[in-house]
Amino acid sequence: MKNTKMRTTWMVLALFAIILSSCNTTKLSEIEQASTYAAQTLTAMPAATEKQNPTETATPEATETAVSTPEPALGPVGPTNFPEGVNPLTGERVADPALLNRRPVFVKVANFPASGRPHAGLSAADLVFEYYIGEGTNRFMAVYYGQDSEKIGPVRSGRLIDPQLVQMYQGILAFYSAYAPIYENIVDVLGNRAITGNGNICPALCDDGRNIVISKFGDSAALTELSTQRGVTNQAYPLDGMAFDPTAPAGGAAGLDAMVIYSNLDRGEWSFDEASGKYLRLIEDTTGSNLVMIPLLDANTGEQLAFSNVVILFAYHTEYATTMYDQTIWGNTSGQRAVIFRDGNAYEATWVVPNNTQPIQLRDQNGNTFPLKPGNTWYVVMGLNSGVKEDAGNWTFNFYLP
Repeated sequence: MKNTKMRTTWMVLALFAIILSSCNTTKLSEIEQASTYAAQTLTAMPAATEKQNPTETATPEATETAVSTPEPALGPVGPTNFPEGVNPLTGERVADPALLNRRPVFVKVANFPASGRPHAGLSAADLVFEYYIGEGTNRFMAVYYGQDSEKIGPVRSGRLIDPQLVQMYQGILAFYSAYAPIYENIVDVLGNRAITGNGNICPALCDDGRNIVISKFGDSAALTELSTQRGVTNQAYPLDGMAFDPTAPAGGAAGLDAMVIYSNLDRGEWSFDEASGKYLRLIEDTTGSNLVMIPLLDANTGEQLAFSNVVILFAYHTEYATTMYDQTIWGNTSGQRAVIFRDGNAYEATWVVPNNTQPIQLRDQNGNTFPLKPGNTWYVVMGLNSGVKEDAGNWTFNFYLP
């Protein structure tokens, strides 16, 4: 025992000697580090009298979000009393219901010159309107409500049909310039809800740096914010009138393909894709000597445009000049012809506008509201005298005035 105590004493003295010899260094000595490691090890080790339990595997805590209850499938909705969070322009639930607490955003999109294709942002639109602007060409107007797109375009000038459509959906309109009488008409109807690209209003409307006719693009969320800054009241407005049903109505004819011809070099085609249940858009290829149809892509996604519904509206056109036309949208209370494509079927119908502040309403041949397929809709405005041909489910619409 005595020898053991002596050895312990000498060990303690030796330890102190080592510590004292290292007092002049500014960093931890090996002894200090060793003692620290030893203390950590001893702390981590169980006492000799403790019973050591086998290692347990940590089990993730159960959370309420681990098993989420899917929302019930939507059945028929509209034309009024849309459920909370359901877009009255698509009949679908939206990812962010707060987006519905604003005005729809309308953006003018050029289809010509063709060098501006593929267009940007059309696949994100709830609605797209397509109409004649003169000299054998057409233009698009895309509507964003249930979702946004950061790049839409190329954005072009306004036309006389624009304020009619925008007012009916209580929206705001983004465009780049217009002929003086057209501009005055737009502002007269929409006031500060008309947003043109004059001045520096990026990111709402921006030039991508090329400073050419097809280099201007819009951002729908930024346009909403800009309109609020300019005094526009952005809130949810009644948008009653459209109805949606996942089940296709009975009585339709075959509607597998719809070709729309504004002129020989301005064509659009919709081909039904059974796998997706949507109509895929094609457009004329102007790069070669032969006229062929190619898929129309969205420049933002690289994917072909696909829409749940395609609606052909027949409307009276007034020609003021070779590039100035007006389509009679307001005042159509008695109904004009429409042909509706959904689920591979084509339906004869009529379209009406009860007043200037309500969306276009579609009626079946019995006068009841026609249910569209839930999803996005593409409207084509044709002249009243336009030709219509059907062959085994393939439809062709040739544009003629008025």
